[in-house]
Amino acid sequence: MRRLIINADDFGLTRGVNNAIVEANQNGVVTSATLMANSNAFADAAAQAKQETSTPFSVGCHLVLVDGQPVLPPVRVPSLTKSTNDFRRGVGELALAARQGKLDPSELENEAVAQFRKLWESGIEPSHFDTHKHAHLFPEILAPSLRAARTCGIVAVRNPFEPRNSISFSLLAKYRSLIKRYVQVQLLRTTRSRWMQQVRKSGLKTPDGSFGIITTGDNDATLFRALLENMPEGTWELVCHPGYNDADLDKVHTRLRASRVKELELLTSPETRQLIQSLDIELISYRQL
Repeated sequence: MRRLIINADDFGLTRGVNNAIVEANQNGVVTSATLMANSNAFADAAAQAKQETSTPFSVGCHLVLVDGQPVLPPVRVPSLTKSTNDFRRGVGELALAARQGKLDPSELENEAVAQFRKLWESGIEPSHFDTHKHAHLFPEILAPSLRAARTCGIVAVRNPFEPRNSISFSLLAKYRSLIKRYVQVQLLRTTRSRWMQQVRKSGLKTPDGSFGIITTGDNDATLFRALLENMPEGTWELVCHPGYNDADLDKVHTRLRASRVKELELLTSPETRQLIQSLDIELISYRQL
């Protein structure tokens, strides 16, 4: 049996992203989304999520610890912020600070609790959590995030590790822009066992792994088909970023712009749903994990 959660990240980033995610659920194959508690369009996303009655659909928290501002006052999380009161720019900078012991675990846990509770206070029961730029790959960030999830009654977390053979070498030769991320993902796989041990110890549920991390920003029909055809038995997550490339998105620091529109078209295409059905893949949400 093969089951697949198709999760749209960055819910709340802009109204255009919100509209695209809801459209990709109502008219496409997206089954879950993760909401950014510190985003400019949070209220709009929360309102749309509460009106969404499609099945399956679940909303979790997209925990943001880079490229943004904390929900808590910056004075309460000084190890997470810079002199500008913003988070660090980019996950590489955050990971380096974590490895150097510069992050206060209690501050990270408190900020995660604040973001999770903001969803609860808006009327959303978060089904799961993941992190912006997959920051919870790193054990120093994962551990306090898991404690915060348990405190807030969140029962599942994204498994951010891709299967070793999710992308063939022939496709890497064709899509050379994927090679750098492919190498990074393969190197990070060395931490998978420790990561899984931490999650099991916490009691949270997690899928068998994720697809779409290597292909983020480059997804097209060819890559999408290859990912699904290479999907092993089990329960997996496909990470996606649909959206509208509008004036609001121009104000946001993100490399994903035109690619969001292409992903929306892909996720709402009748051919995509037919492909999933032809491969006998069952679409589920995080609520069904």
